[in-house]
Amino acid sequence: MEGNGGSSNRGSGGLAGFFGGSGGGPSYSNADLAGVPLTGMSPLSPYLNVDPRYLIQDTDEFILPTGANKTRGRFELAFFTIGGCCITGAAFGAVNGLRLGLKETQKMSWSKPRNVQILNMVTRQGALWANTLGSLALLYSAFGVVIEKTRGAEDDINTVAAGTMTGMLYKCTGGLRGVARGGLTGLTLTSLYALYNNWEHMKGSMTQQSL
Repeated sequence: MEGNGGSSNRGSGGLAGFFGGSGGGPSYSNADLAGVPLTGMSPLSPYLNVDPRYLIQDTDEFILPTGANKTRGRFELAFFTIGGCCITGAAFGAVNGLRLGLKETQKMSWSKPRNVQILNMVTRQGALWANTLGSLALLYSAFGVVIEKTRGAEDDINTVAAGTMTGMLYKCTGGLRGVARGGLTGLTLTSLYALYNNWEHMKGSMTQQSL
């Protein structure tokens, strides 16, 4: 009996030491745990021998390289912009090609020649729109990166300037009138985009001024 009792005591002591119990680990009283903030956490059991201060994350989860920004620059976003515009143009062109193909072959019966003609129209329109939007995205991203590196700052001025220059260059084959129309179109679209991005900030500023 005595041997069994001794072995059970040693076993419980070993388990307690392994799980941070009274076998050598630090203990915290209720007074020590009372002043520890548990924001966003459920109350811990008083029998859990863990300091809650080590469980609170006050710093960022990721460690950024020296000199790196928390937001992506224009060069990093250029690949996403170009790819997204190409995919969007291809999808829109395919739908438009299907519409045009059905319209042009509406007097034909459903047969292999009609299917081939519709498929050719879908392919042609998809490639055309993907090329158009991809070229615009490439010019816009290139101008944005150059302007950002030149000015040394990233703000809405870069967005508006890149959009205006993209429209002017894309329509440069149409003469001065084409350049003016392209620049005005790019200026309008990028200004609306910048306004949309800053709408919440502007609304908050106007609310504070009214108060």
